[in-house]
Amino acid sequence: MEPQRIGIIGVGQIGKQHLETYAKLQGVEVVAAADVNVQELERTADKYGIRHRYTDFRELLAREDIQAVDVCLHNNFHAPVTIAALRAGKHVYCEKPIAGSYTDGKAMVDCARETGNMLHIQLGTLYTKETKAAKALIADGKLGKLYHARSMGFRRRGRPYVDGYGAPTFVKKEISAGGALFDMGVYHISQLLYLLDLPVVERVSGKTYQETDMDPVRREASGYSVEELGLGFIRFAGGLTMDMIEAWAIQLNGFEGSSIIGSQGGVRLSPFSFHTTLSDMDMNATFDLDAMDYRWHQLRENQDAYDSSQSHWLAALQGRAQLLPTAQIALSTMLISEGIYLSEKLGREVTSEEIAAASVSTAIKL
Repeated sequence: MEPQRIGIIGVGQIGKQHLETYAKLQGVEVVAAADVNVQELERTADKYGIRHRYTDFRELLAREDIQAVDVCLHNNFHAPVTIAALRAGKHVYCEKPIAGSYTDGKAMVDCARETGNMLHIQLGTLYTKETKAAKALIADGKLGKLYHARSMGFRRRGRPYVDGYGAPTFVKKEISAGGALFDMGVYHISQLLYLLDLPVVERVSGKTYQETDMDPVRREASGYSVEELGLGFIRFAGGLTMDMIEAWAIQLNGFEGSSIIGSQGGVRLSPFSFHTTLSDMDMNATFDLDAMDYRWHQLRENQDAYDSSQSHWLAALQGRAQLLPTAQIALSTMLISEGIYLSEKLGREVTSEEIAAASVSTAIKL
């Protein structure tokens, strides 16, 4: 099979992570890279043997020998670059979150549908062993009727830049559009939406905080303007509900993992466990997920297509796997996150229609 020829747009921290993964995959060749930082572009392209280099991403998109591009930019650049790439006839793999706002994310999804090109969003938690095990239990009816989920994300003091790592752009609302919810919450919320078979959001209530002390010099230098803690309660169609808490910084020693509960059983995702009742006795069970993973790779065709987000992307480009609905999952995740922001602003529960109507573009014009 001929290798899939792709271009990468953005060679910063995330772009380098993607390139490192591509270097370990067979059947893909990164033939071009684009970034406005010339020195970093040259250094990174030299390291990964990327021959063609551009400071204007549009020149990369003009290449007819590239089938797909990987967008590794800050949130508010996702929509304009992705839409330009889709209209240039490229399939697009984009970093999470889908964009800086729901309306921008919807524009991306609509453009993919109109052009007929694939849009894949990096939602790494969809490919973990825990997600696969939970999906199997749910599909086999072991949980019964699902009725509630809990999305949990914890960092003790893990705010970018102000807590000692990363760039200040991560905590500036005009560039990143959001904080803990957009950075980490997207992983946990999307994981549950996938396991719940993408339920329709009806109403959202939430609150955000920025209360934990931080280094005053770095606060001033960064222009810190996003949330470090987000909480929410979501009502879906059919009576299903979800509560959530996502922390970049909180004075606690940890949270229990995300969970899903049903009429006959429940699962906790980290550490993975299954809970049910047998012969009128409460049972808490664990599984050998490594043995599961090994067995499934031996017995199931194309199991490698679900090893990681990039493995799945490559398999979809090769026609070996149907692309999971990551763009739709990411868009619904954005609807929930924006719903929490809007609920905070209005001081009440908000409907999905209100969230969509209030959403405004945060895309940076190029």
